[in-house]
Formats: sequence, structure tokens, C-alpha cells
Amino acid sequence: MTQNPFDALGGGGFDMNALLQQAQQMQSQLQEAQQRLAETTVDGTVAGGAVTVRVSGVGELVGVEIKAGQFDGSDADDLSDLGDMVVAAYRDAKAQADALAGEALGPLAGGLPGGDQPGGPGGGLPGLGQLGF
Repeated sequence: MTQNPFDALGGGGFDMNALLQQAQQMQSQLQEAQQRLAETTVDGTVAGGAVTVRVSGVGELVGVEIKAGQFDGSDADDLSDLGDMVVAAYRDAKAQADALAGEALGPLAGGLPGGDQPGGPGGGLPGLGQLGF
């Protein structure tokens, strides 16, 4: 007695074409959202604007601005502080970029198993990254 396991889904069967079309549509939407993120920038600022870091929506560092007169280039402590401020400003900008990515990709990832797990959309589907998701 063999029975199609997909009969339980109703409608007499499983429409693989519809599933593939839906997957292709989701992939297209993910690619569009990722492109918008790559074109978006956010700023992280510390010390009242002494250091500002610009990061793309995908977390790529694209610029650093240091306000003139805030640091003594010949003072080791000032340079150490400057380095710490650049890191802090980057972290601020990266957190904003991550939140932006969560907003842009979250609704799309919600339909994929593991979409809310680290690793991004489709995190629970082995090999999905190879398909461009």
C-alpha cells in the first residue's frame, strides 16, 4: 500500500513548480534588499563628533572623519585614545547597519527555516548559501 506523503497537504498533490517560483521570488527579493543595503550608509559618532565613521548597510567601513584640533599627533596617549574612538565609532555604526539589515531582511528571512538564527536567511537550510540566499 503506497500512498503519496504529500496527499495530506490537500489539493491532491504537491506543486513543485509553485514552490520553485516562490523560492525564486524570495531570492530576487533578498538580492534587491541586499543591494539596497550595500548602497546605504550610516554614521557612528563618538566624543561629540570628534570621530565619525561611515559604514555601508552591509557593515563595510567606507570612511573615517576626525575633527581637526581634537588630537595631538605627537602624544602617544592621544593617539591611543584616537584609536579607541575609531573602534567605538565603528561599533556604533555597525550596530546601526545591523539593525537596518534586520529590518530589511527580517521579513524575507522569516519565511525560511533558521532565518532568525545567526548566519542569516536560511541559516537552518544546508547548502542554501550556495544558491545565493
